[in-house]
Formats: sequence, structure tokens, C-alpha cells
Amino acid sequence: MQNEHEDNFVYSQNITEFITVAGQYCLFVENSGTFSAFDLLDKGRKILALLYIKGSLLPKPKQVYEEENEKFVTEEDWSIVHDSILKKLGKYDEYLDIMNPESIKTAEITSASLAENFADIYQDIKNFITLFNIGTEEIMSDAVGECQLSFDEFWGQKVVDSLKAIHSIILKFEISDKDDSDGGDNPDLSDGPDTSNWIFTKRQSDYNNLN
Repeated sequence: MQNEHEDNFVYSQNITEFITVAGQYCLFVENSGTFSAFDLLDKGRKILALLYIKGSLLPKPKQVYEEENEKFVTEEDWSIVHDSILKKLGKYDEYLDIMNPESIKTAEITSASLAENFADIYQDIKNFITLFNIGTEEIMSDAVGECQLSFDEFWGQKVVDSLKAIHSIILKFEISDKDDSDGGDNPDLSDGPDTSNWIFTKRQSDYNNLN
């Protein structure tokens, strides 16, 4: 008998790899207070770069349900992430950005915040992986489509802007790798969060065993 998960695209390599990096990003952001300012920027740019690459490979599935997916990240959650990163980065948080760069006539230089970018990206990514953990395959499919659309229209640009800003900050300023942290409590992000008990992980394992 053919397994119901066989050939379902939500268990494909591109999506499972994105899930892994997304989990790493959320773990990193949630533990931002344990990093020094330098490590927050240095590790952040590496995870953001991976997140952009994997996000660009997400498919564009047709929407199953008319209503949008449930959201799990609250305004309070966003503020906790934002405030933690802002406190850690301090003077390194603010950078100059160009709005409407596609037109010289409408281009406008404005100030932007890395903490706000990190929190905005976190909100979309955390909602996505939470849906993948608890949702049905139809909801998971819609979550992929919603995340991919948001990548194109919102958080993908946030990643690019943050990478550009972090690159300049690290080159321009001498930031101590011991700043604001003793470096002893940093969580190990090399393997990402433990997802062995996720519903998605178990379904994906069943899918792989049949292929």
C-alpha cells in the first residue's frame, strides 16, 4: 500500500533544508542575549546568508485554503527579540538605508535598525516552522506558499539589507569579541534545534524511507 506521504513536495530536500536553517535562525535569535555584540553580528550574517539561499529555493505551491494561516508570534514575542538584540548591539544597531532605490528621483536615505530586521524576519520564520510542526500537509503546503511570498515581498529584502549593514559595521568598527559577554554560555547552533520529536520530522522520515 502506498504511503500517503509519498511524493508530497512538503518533504522535499529544498524544504527540509530550509526548515533546518530556519530552526537555526530562530534558536540563534532567541538566544541573542548570550552572545557578544561581535558574535551576534558575525554569526548572524552567516545564518542570514544561509537563510536567504534556502529561502530562494522554496517552491510556489497553489494555495489550498482561502483563509491565511494561523499566526503564533505575538507582539510581545517580537518585542522581546527586538529589545534583546537592540540592547546587545547598542550603537551598532542603527544603519543608513535607501528607500525606493529603483528610482534616483524617488530614492530616499533613511535610518534603519538591525534589531527590527532580526525581529521581523524571526516573526515570519517562527510562524512558518511552528505550522510545520503542528499542521496538516495542506496547512504545511499553504505555509510554504505564504513564506515564499513573504520572502519575495518582505523578509528576503530584510535579510539582504541586514547583510549589507553587518558587512559594513564589522569592517568599519573594531568590535571586541568579548563585548558584553563572557562567551561561556553561547549555545551550540551547529546542528540547529532538536527536531526529532517534530511531527514534520517523523512524516519526513516516512517519506524518505519510501524513496
